[in-house]
Amino acid sequence: MRIAKAAGFRALALSALGLSAIATSAQPIADGSAGVAFGEVWAYLMRGEERFLGDGLPITDLCLFSAEINAYGELVGVPPIDAVSSFPGRKHLVVAEVGSYSLTHFCLDPSFPIRAALVEAIVAAAEPFDGVQIDFEAIPIRDRDNFVTFLGELKAGLGSRALSVAAPARLSAAGDALGYSRLAAVADRVVVMAYDEHWSTSEPGPVASMDWCRGVAAYARSVVPPERLVMGLPFYGRAWGDRRTNRALKYSAVEELIAEKGVGVFFRESGAPRIRYQETVNVDVYYDDAESLLERMRLYRDSGVRSVAFWRLGQEDPAVWKAVSRD
Repeated sequence: MRIAKAAGFRALALSALGLSAIATSAQPIADGSAGVAFGEVWAYLMRGEERFLGDGLPITDLCLFSAEINAYGELVGVPPIDAVSSFPGRKHLVVAEVGSYSLTHFCLDPSFPIRAALVEAIVAAAEPFDGVQIDFEAIPIRDRDNFVTFLGELKAGLGSRALSVAAPARLSAAGDALGYSRLAAVADRVVVMAYDEHWSTSEPGPVASMDWCRGVAAYARSVVPPERLVMGLPFYGRAWGDRRTNRALKYSAVEELIAEKGVGVFFRESGAPRIRYQETVNVDVYYDDAESLLERMRLYRDSGVRSVAFWRLGQEDPAVWKAVSRD
């Protein structure tokens, strides 16, 4: 398949040239003279990607991603803390369930026996960590109260260990079904995942545009105490093609393709005929480099945000670490 790269993709290729390319377009970042300081700098690290945790990074809180919940409501896959034993800051165990509304429901509803056992398992797994972060991204609306009481039980069990909760980006109370203020009343930190303004199946667009981030931060600041608010920033980008070629086809549609593309049977594989043709696809890539991340960090700092979190280590433009520091 031939792919026609869009202008955004050209920019991605330039970024891949290294720090010298960044320095040319954003000299203050390379100098370290235009950095942004925060009281707390959080970062996520995937299990098995410990090599991306470099020495001397200005990170205060490291979130190990992630323990999960299996089909029986049991905690599994706790990342080994020994793999990051040299990290001098606070280490948090992330417990994630991002896709199954039914599983989350059975784990949160106190009428089922799963919930108490899960809280107990998380508290036990947290013993060598400084804190726990709950990242439940598939919470049924009817379980919003159950989620808050679940967090309360977990906080009571954790004692002096910190409890943080990852929350989806919202622009107003109308869309904030879980309630940032309700979460902040229980958790020590609310990490607002200010990304995926556009996602893999949406129309093309920035993962987190500046105007959208400004709105998310303004709403979060209005309902979450500043000492409990952490604004998330993305290190990743997304690509969209203007044509999707993967699909199911009925026989008449295959006949139309053969006529349109002027192709015949390419060969038979396991007794089934196969054709092949070429398609031109235009691809738009939206991503973040050190300059755009610096602009977003300045936006947050100027709005009174004290703490940020990066998703995730290993995906970043290395020059970003010249642009952020700790208070």
